[in-house]
Amino acid sequence: MTKKDYTLRQEQTARFAKAMGHPARIAILEFLAKQKQCYFGDIHEELPIAKATVSQHLKELKEAGLIQGEVEAPKVRYCINRENWHLACELFGGLFCQCTEKKKEGCCK
Repeated sequence: MTKKDYTLRQEQTARFAKAMGHPARIAILEFLAKQKQCYFGDIHEELPIAKATVSQHLKELKEAGLIQGEVEAPKVRYCINRENWHLACELFGGLFCQCTEKKKEGCCK
């Protein structure tokens, strides 16, 4: 028997989950989800952390595809990547619904 590779769905879900694996990133996503777009300074004002740390969190979210950023010198404008936002919603929804739909006797309660 050979070891199976992970599915694209599993890899995408893990990529999004890893990117959301810090409370500051969740705070950034919540903030951006309420905005059409905003600038780095707006995000920095919302979080109790250093600018360099905010930049690192934005980089992680951007690399995972959950947000987009455009340079409008001398500022950077950020927004939710709506396409991937919907994909993440679908992926996590499917993951979390698996257990509730198939709850069996003796399963964890």
